[in-house]
Amino acid sequence: MAEYFPDVPEIKFEGPGSKNPLAYKHYNPEEVIEGQTMRDLLRFSVCYWHTFRGTGSDPFGAPTLSRPWDDGTDSVENALKRVDVAFEFISKLGAPYYCFHDRDVSPEGSSLKESNKIFDTIASKLKEKQAETGIQLLWGTANLFSHPRYLHGAATSCNADVYAYAAAQVKKAIEVTHSLGGENYVFWGGREGYMNLYNTDMNRELDHLARFMHMAHDHAKSIGFDGQFLFEPKPKEPTKHQYDFDAAACLNFIGRNGLDGIVKLNIETNHATLAGHTMMHELEYARIHDALGSIDANTGDLLLGWDTDQFPTDIYMTTQIMMVLLEQGGLGSGGTNFDAKVRRESFDPIDLFYAHIGGMDTFARGAKIAAAIRADGVLNDFVKDRYSSFDEGIGAKVESGTATFADLEAYMLEKGEAAPNTSGRQEWIENLINEYL
Repeated sequence: MAEYFPDVPEIKFEGPGSKNPLAYKHYNPEEVIEGQTMRDLLRFSVCYWHTFRGTGSDPFGAPTLSRPWDDGTDSVENALKRVDVAFEFISKLGAPYYCFHDRDVSPEGSSLKESNKIFDTIASKLKEKQAETGIQLLWGTANLFSHPRYLHGAATSCNADVYAYAAAQVKKAIEVTHSLGGENYVFWGGREGYMNLYNTDMNRELDHLARFMHMAHDHAKSIGFDGQFLFEPKPKEPTKHQYDFDAAACLNFIGRNGLDGIVKLNIETNHATLAGHTMMHELEYARIHDALGSIDANTGDLLLGWDTDQFPTDIYMTTQIMMVLLEQGGLGSGGTNFDAKVRRESFDPIDLFYAHIGGMDTFARGAKIAAAIRADGVLNDFVKDRYSSFDEGIGAKVESGTATFADLEAYMLEKGEAAPNTSGRQEWIENLINEYL
């Protein structure tokens, strides 16, 4: 069998002192953090779309990436070869998982029937490579945004035939995900939103989207797929306003439509940025609602206003992420998926390894730093003390739900004035975090 990365050995952990660019300095899969190995805590996943289908093209330029194994066609033969490339790359990287959209791995045919037949052929090869390498499928999803039929959306389309086609495509994607042992299934609404409200029935579209998710869940149950369903927030791009704007909007949709316990969230850093939030905010909001299922690990450029999907290299950011994930005890069946692409200027195949190694090391460093902060307990103690007035007296009555406005008024009439506030010490806290880095 051809080797597509002949000059790249299996990537090993060599420690912080290593100068080898093809080695891990911080990601040691066997190192234990808060009772879990790094492998089990981080559950790294390689995304098929950017890593093996990315070309380096952008709205202003043609493809730049050198991919010697790819002939540039959508032939079945090329798709099958790409599977070999992907599993060699992921095996050498040492990542335990991968993710895909249906059309990433399998080209679309001239009809739905033909597309499904091709998908079965590619899925058979994927299953064979999974068995051969031990690499598993973290999640599958369907591309309901690239084809022109989805110009008005898919599950929110005003065209019932397009809605039905999208349902058939998701049905097949769930079945393939199940057959490959996928642990989750993701809904990403690439065009589920609107460009102009003058021509949009928002209430009807949201109702259709909820019905779509319920039908997907019903089908999953009927075939024995018990993986977690995930909803991925994104505020805009390509639509002016997407219905999955941020974690709060998604959770409101989930709660309003009876999807609690059925659908959790897959949070992406670059999407959080586009929504005007930090990744830590989005993760914490999902966590406190018991809805944090998985994450897409990337970052955006704050000087650019679009989804740049860069690899994460900011240790502050990964420390914040890991503080939330450790508080939750990990991601369960979810994982840390590198929904990230090399820059179009980084066009050599070797750059794929440098990018993933850097991202994995950055998350590993964040995990170790976050664990050290948590072990010392200084931050937790400060926050606990800050809210201590709610631990007893009138504050405890508020939290227990036994206080009324009349009780609070009587309390203050007797006391006369509120107790003095204490400092939030933001600068001290920020300095404290810096000490760990």
